[in-house]
Amino acid sequence: MARVPRVKLGSQGLEVSAQGLGCMSMSAFYGAPKPEPDMIKLIHHAVNAGVTFLDTSDVYGPETNEILLGKALKGGVREKVELATKFGVKYVDGYAWEIEGDPAYVRAACEASLKRLEVDCIDLYYQHRIDTRVPIEITVNFYSLDYTCFDLPAYISALLKIRIQSGFLVFELNLSVWD
Repeated sequence: MARVPRVKLGSQGLEVSAQGLGCMSMSAFYGAPKPEPDMIKLIHHAVNAGVTFLDTSDVYGPETNEILLGKALKGGVREKVELATKFGVKYVDGYAWEIEGDPAYVRAACEASLKRLEVDCIDLYYQHRIDTRVPIEITVNFYSLDYTCFDLPAYISALLKIRIQSGFLVFELNLSVWD
């Protein structure tokens, strides 16, 4: 079987499979949640085929998709993947979405994601939607709050250069001054 090529994501050294596995529909949206054992097998099959970039969010399920990935990453699978999850969208009263970019919320969301995923580090943690009430420099200042996940020195360096490496954030910000 041909292996999936690997590519650099951004300039901080993260290398990921050129094809990723978006896990959203396993637990939410596009119909009922799929059977957990089947989804764990699917994730393992993807990883064994070289698709090692796995994407989820705390809002998928909500939260159940991160729990599913946490189960799938056991038994040495975590060491083979690049794990991405997102913050910034939360359910209110079980159904309405609210966009949130307050640093205290971001920190709490990150800690909760780490617990649900049963990992000690998230390879790519990014904002799902921009909170227009909170300036982006306030939201991303969360990363400088003595938090040790995400390869903190690399992220602080990136922030000091006023540079965000995720194309998703650049698209969401829609600012021509960012590259």
